[in-house]
Amino acid sequence: MTKRTPIVELFKSESEVLIDTTVNVKGWVRTKRGNKNVAFIALNDGSTINNIQVVVDLANFDEDLLKRITTGACLSVDGKLVKSMGAGQSVEVQASDIVLYGEADPDSYPLQKKGHSMEFLRDIAHLRMRTNTFGAVNRIRHNMAFAIHTFFHNKGFFYFNAPLITASDCEGAGEMFQVTTLDLNNLPKKEDGSIDYDQDFFGKPSNLTVSGQLEGELAATALGAIYTFGPTFRAENSNTPRHLAEFWMVEPEMAFYDIDDLTALEEEFIKFCVKWALDNCMDDLQFLNKMIDNSLIERLQGVINTDFVRLPYTEGVRILEEAVKNGHKFEFPVFWGADLASEHERYLVEQHFKKPVIMIDYPKEIKAFYMKQNEDGKTVQGTDVLFPQIGEIIGGSVREESYEKLTNRMNELGLEEKDYGWYLDTRRFGTCPHAGFGLGFERLLLFVTGMQNIRDVIPFPRTPKNAEF
Repeated sequence: MTKRTPIVELFKSESEVLIDTTVNVKGWVRTKRGNKNVAFIALNDGSTINNIQVVVDLANFDEDLLKRITTGACLSVDGKLVKSMGAGQSVEVQASDIVLYGEADPDSYPLQKKGHSMEFLRDIAHLRMRTNTFGAVNRIRHNMAFAIHTFFHNKGFFYFNAPLITASDCEGAGEMFQVTTLDLNNLPKKEDGSIDYDQDFFGKPSNLTVSGQLEGELAATALGAIYTFGPTFRAENSNTPRHLAEFWMVEPEMAFYDIDDLTALEEEFIKFCVKWALDNCMDDLQFLNKMIDNSLIERLQGVINTDFVRLPYTEGVRILEEAVKNGHKFEFPVFWGADLASEHERYLVEQHFKKPVIMIDYPKEIKAFYMKQNEDGKTVQGTDVLFPQIGEIIGGSVREESYEKLTNRMNELGLEEKDYGWYLDTRRFGTCPHAGFGLGFERLLLFVTGMQNIRDVIPFPRTPKNAEF
């Protein structure tokens, strides 16, 4: 029996040694066409965006078998690998034997040769990965994950696994999914009528995490430099192209970093990931550039070939206010103290500077409690990396290392110190300057793939009223 060769291997230059030898390929039929003498089957196994053409001499095969080979069917093909005379492919397989593993009823198989809308494909997310577009997206997703681990490993960071179940709210927003083993139809109550969480599995209210940052800070004060990379959850009732209820976050934390160290790392990291995509995913990027966004590759190359702007929030607001005076219309108002909307961020990146921007020194009132306060008493050392078409892709900050300042800020926001005692211990026992950031993995994928909706860069999106598959 001939050993299977992944289709991607047949298109590599070193596959020349396989020319005129028998190979075995397995995969799913994309299309079948032909005439009364010969059939041409485009076969794809997911290893590459490119299909291998299988040439079938009809005289050598059972007519009934060939009728059952339709779009979506799964095949094993033995045949001679030859140089192709036709346009569009360098090699093809002249079939000598075909095994039909699985048929696909042409009357009900939903993925036909015609184009399908993204909305339709979301309804069949269990099958959409077989399309060219979502095959490309998922291969790029893999490569971006590999790039992230490679970048941090090469810089001496340690991969740290933060818990998914937590009793704290890192962001202070309260939009968290509760985790409980209590019977919701018969909740145990205390005498005052409140729920008796002593009877719950963890003995207290617990939730799915929105971030691994707080635990990551603990690890950074022991290991020096760490990163977390895992799923996070937010129960925010948002049906926008930029929000998911379940998403993946990359969150490095570094001891002894200041604001300059932090912004330099953010820029180096994002450029590394984008360059990795250009170096390792060009076939898929070229397909997406043709089918989804014809400026994709140019935009990716632009990121790695330009220096990011460092922009204080106050200066950014001044630029936006000046734009309004000159007649530019924003949906949301611009003023000092406003939490800038995506439209504001994109104006700065796409129209004013025409390059990525790292905004710093935000008003403390719109940022999280853990950010280091500046001497002016009004701003904090937060950093947001703003990208074209996306807006914010990274959010980070220097962390407040002063126990007194941190607890005062927590009290201002009504956060209970007793719930964060373990976190505050890092400020009580050998506190140190430190910083970190969070990258929304799907936000990165939106930028790298050119896709327009965040639901299309994660295999099975979780959004309000949607937990299918």
